[in-house]
Amino acid sequence: MKNTVTLVGFVGNNPEVRTAQSGASITNLSLATTRSFKDADGGRQTETEWHRITCFNGVGKCVAEHVTKGAMVMVTGRIHYSRWTDSEGQTRYGCEIIAEQVDFLAKAKEATADEPRKRRAK
Repeated sequence: MKNTVTLVGFVGNNPEVRTAQSGASITNLSLATTRSFKDADGGRQTETEWHRITCFNGVGKCVAEHVTKGAMVMVTGRIHYSRWTDSEGQTRYGCEIIAEQVDFLAKAKEATADEPRKRRAK
């Protein structure tokens, strides 16, 4: 069995870092992926999906130091589903990608127009 996902897209927010009670460093960010397709009338359409990305410890530290909103990254990891009860007693569900590796493909446009970075957080 295998639970692996690879996403290439643009970062939607600057990474947010927090520390768990266990002392683990947790970095969260959002990632936008967009696909193009033709509709029934032959017109070109685009659809953007937003993904919640969670990075732990070393990967998260590297992401927090080098990634900013607008950067293009490739995230390889696993899909994680969670279920919880909110304050009103409603059952809620969520989905996130637990990053195992993040490749930095291009800096945010406002930062620089240099060549893509070849760094990797692993």
